[in-house]
Amino acid sequence: MKDELSKHRFDSLSRLHKVLDMPAPMHPLVTLINNATGSIPLERLPSPHILNFYKISYKVNFKGKFKYGQHYYDFDEGGMFFVSPNQITGAHETLSDQSGYTLLFHPDFLLGYELAKKIKAYGFFSYSTHEALHLSEKEKSTIIAVFKSIEEELENRIDNFSQDVVISQIELLLNYANRFYNRQFITRKAVSSDLLQRVEEILHTYFLLPHKQGLPTVQFLSTQLNVSASYLSDMLRSLTGQNAQQHIHNHLIEKAKEQLSITQASISEIAYGLGFEHPQSFSKLFKLKTSISPLDFRRSFN
Repeated sequence: MKDELSKHRFDSLSRLHKVLDMPAPMHPLVTLINNATGSIPLERLPSPHILNFYKISYKVNFKGKFKYGQHYYDFDEGGMFFVSPNQITGAHETLSDQSGYTLLFHPDFLLGYELAKKIKAYGFFSYSTHEALHLSEKEKSTIIAVFKSIEEELENRIDNFSQDVVISQIELLLNYANRFYNRQFITRKAVSSDLLQRVEEILHTYFLLPHKQGLPTVQFLSTQLNVSASYLSDMLRSLTGQNAQQHIHNHLIEKAKEQLSITQASISEIAYGLGFEHPQSFSKLFKLKTSISPLDFRRSFN
């Protein structure tokens, strides 16, 4: 599989354009593929494949059934996807309608710009396909307008200012995506609330019994819920103001308080029972979250 994937790795935009029977890109590190009419044969791309580029793709007529947690929801509006370099893509079910816009840019295109550091903070580059951004009609118009501005810049104005302009437009796309994802968490509240409830249930069950496997992780939670870790944290933050790691810590501290107040177990026994490898780590986290040591907390009940 590894050898096969190496054959399907695209390290240059020129090769990608050639496979798609398109003219060579105007810039070696960035390209905008306008497939609004569906005329570009995207099915020629091997499935799966690996791109050595960031990818922001919007499918205008994206339709299908998507899984959020353990539930399926049908969508009939366009979908927006974000892929970071070197991710395996294309292994999911082939879309019947590939019309839309795809922006591809190499990480080197961002060198020397603040966005090179900031881009890793956009969690949706780590979301799964079923966590796509679904846009309203007004949002579609906004996103398409930015894509068209980038296209116009790349086709007509390659000069000393082109990189500055395109990077500012990429950042605009990402900021709009942040805003629209936050809206999606709110408007799909039934889905988000279901995930929040299941987070609470999973953590409650996890801390009922002593665990030798250690503390629960964000990856453990996301696996249980069948969503990506980034999506889970962003969804929880939009609903509660706290990310997944903070939710884990909250449950841990509440369980610790319960045991400190109603049991005679030692601090070490409580720490090990909760999944800490070292009691000192438990005491440090407890004091960080409560501004009091576990021992002083226990004394306050006596």
